[in-house]
Amino acid sequence: MADLTLDIPSLAKQFEQDGYLLLRSVLSASQVKDLNKAVDRIIAEEPEALAYNVYNSVERDPSILSLIDHPQMLPLMVHLMGYNIQLHISHLTVRKPNPNDLKTTTSSFINWHQDGPHPKFPNIGGLTATYYIKVCYILSDMSEPDRGNTKVIPGSHLLPHFQPSQTDVNVPLKGEIQICGKPGDAFVFAQNLWHAGSPNRSASFERRQLFIGYSPIWMRPIDYHSASPKLLEGADPIRRQLLGDISTNCFKYYVPEPAMVPLKKLWHGGASSQSGYEQ
Repeated sequence: MADLTLDIPSLAKQFEQDGYLLLRSVLSASQVKDLNKAVDRIIAEEPEALAYNVYNSVERDPSILSLIDHPQMLPLMVHLMGYNIQLHISHLTVRKPNPNDLKTTTSSFINWHQDGPHPKFPNIGGLTATYYIKVCYILSDMSEPDRGNTKVIPGSHLLPHFQPSQTDVNVPLKGEIQICGKPGDAFVFAQNLWHAGSPNRSASFERRQLFIGYSPIWMRPIDYHSASPKLLEGADPIRRQLLGDISTNCFKYYVPEPAMVPLKKLWHGGASSQSGYEQ
């Protein structure tokens, strides 16, 4: 693993204010190399395309699965979301250089949006709560803009009834930034932050981003209905929790017993350690 020390309380304050974090050198060079080998193999198994979207990518390679309990990033997720969490999504995106904007068979960009279901998550006073958070691991050189970078509008999750003046990612918005990073960097963002995935108009740089998302364990994940035996094989208690395998009693997903949520040992305390059923 990369030699990474995070000031979690300070990062949590920044995340609350901005709705995202950009962290440098989260992955070591050897990890990036192993992950890119996995990506090479995965896209070789897909139909030839300029753009790839691979969901449930944890099922495709052990090196991707290993990211769900990253020893530095997981404590940050627990601090931001509480300890009763699971893997929500593992989404690999690859965008080959496409300077001429050729039409692609799968989506090569996505316009401005907040993540969530249809109809949308409920809001109160024009604000939507944080239902899930993603970590995006950058696996290619995206240190400059216009390489298919993710765009965000910092603080937009705190603006009541916010709606971009237009949603076309190709038309610049006031306050937007492109997330730029090198292989091994990562950025973290909440589903209620307004963001977009821009086209890769570079001549030679490929976009490779791997999104690992976390949600409350009582929320249905996107990757699967339940984790496969392959994923659960050899899983320690923490990984088993992250894969959503804590009990055959569905009520326990809302009010788990302490032994069912070993991530509690990483929790710094706070409101989400309380349950209305325990009063």
